[in-house]
Amino acid sequence: MSRVILITGGQRSGKSEEAERLALSLSDRPVYLATAHVWDEEFRQRVERHQQRRGPQWTNIEEERRLSRHDLRGRVVLVDCITLWLTNIFFDLQDAEKALAEAKAEFDRLVAQDATFIFVTNEIGSGGVSTDAVQRQFTDLQGWMNQYVARRADEVLLMVSGIAVKIK
Repeated sequence: MSRVILITGGQRSGKSEEAERLALSLSDRPVYLATAHVWDEEFRQRVERHQQRRGPQWTNIEEERRLSRHDLRGRVVLVDCITLWLTNIFFDLQDAEKALAEAKAEFDRLVAQDATFIFVTNEIGSGGVSTDAVQRQFTDLQGWMNQYVARRADEVLLMVSGIAVKIK
């Protein structure tokens, strides 16, 4: 039976560091399932910094969309992050409702595996409402998916200024 932990918060709140610490406390050989698409040089450097911070004990998997195609049974898996994963799906489909349906189905297939999953996500809807229609659609998509994962999670942590606050 799988275990699902969700770590959420704002940008630079310490989500990834907390998720990595938690994964290493649960396994000496965790899996890092990275969902980012590298769009530009600055982001490539950001990804490299993340990779350097993690040590050789991590099994790194780069997967932009089809997370469940990897056999992760019996492992501790850090999925970083839902926001970038949703960006990839939304960019391809250009429709928030279709993207949400696909993301929910893929999430369900992934967590059907007997593993411990730690998901990192962003609370992008905590700020003001965007004047851009596409950004508003994505913010809605992110919020709906966060709710979906949180309802299924065994634990939910909110990161505030580097401090983990237990929500569930």
